[in-house]
Amino acid sequence: MWRELGIALCLMLVLEGVLPFLYPRRWRNMVVRLAQVDDGIMRLAGLVSMLVGTALLYLIRQ
Repeated sequence: MWRELGIALCLMLVLEGVLPFLYPRRWRNMVVRLAQVDDGIMRLAGLVSMLVGTALLYLIRQ
């Protein structure tokens, strides 16, 4: 299990690094905009992201 978790973490870091590498200016602008978003909206976006990820993982693992 720890091996798979490590692999998932590495893949997440690779995917997270794609946008700043390819579009650093756009990525910086997006980060500035995200810093101005209300905490409640940010929490909702995080919840939706976790639920979608969990649902996709469930569908893939079947």
